[in-house]
Amino acid sequence: MTGSSPIPRDASPVTSKGRATRARIVDAAARLVYEGGVAGTSLDDVGLAAGVGRSQLYHYFADKGELIRAVISHATDEVLDAQEPYLHHLDSWEAWESWRDIVVDVQRRRHHGGCPLGSLASELADVDERARELLAGGFDRWEAAFREGLDAMRTKGLLRADADTHALALTVLAALQGGLLLSQTRRDAAPLEVALDGALATIRAAAAARPTRPSPARPSRRNP
Repeated sequence: MTGSSPIPRDASPVTSKGRATRARIVDAAARLVYEGGVAGTSLDDVGLAAGVGRSQLYHYFADKGELIRAVISHATDEVLDAQEPYLHHLDSWEAWESWRDIVVDVQRRRHHGGCPLGSLASELADVDERARELLAGGFDRWEAAFREGLDAMRTKGLLRADADTHALALTVLAALQGGLLLSQTRRDAAPLEVALDGALATIRAAAAARPTRPSPARPSRRNP
């Protein structure tokens, strides 16, 4: 990462123009990082893509590291927002199936796969502790949305009372990330589809037993 600049920066611009400029810089950086990685993206690249000079970059970000951390926050919001309105309403079997379908469909329509958060984690987790913490927080938000839906299903009686929603949510997240990685490598959505089907099967294994209906009363055969 590059060193900080003596030029004053404005990490939280108060004017609409300042906020728009900062957002444009982050958008450009996020796009370049997703396409070429952190190491393959320079501040000059970002400035050119955003239409700003180096001094303006340093006005909003002390160094490349701070810009990348903004990219992580931006990527987290984009990834989670793209899964709405399903992600925060996973409180039924139908909702889980719909979420699974939209995630797989997005993967099928992309020219290249992968998860922006997963890609950033593989590049930064071992070299930038602050970035790792931000990425972990992003994955925590994702997992929490899964767990919230599973908790609601348990409350409704769709899952057993002893269902471990923490473990189930983590299972879904791990399957999702592994499936996305394999789909990215193979340029094929099938690994993601299989991984998510496996995760949903694990959830269904924790389904509450359906109550059995009482047998209809048999007419008495006693003699009059």
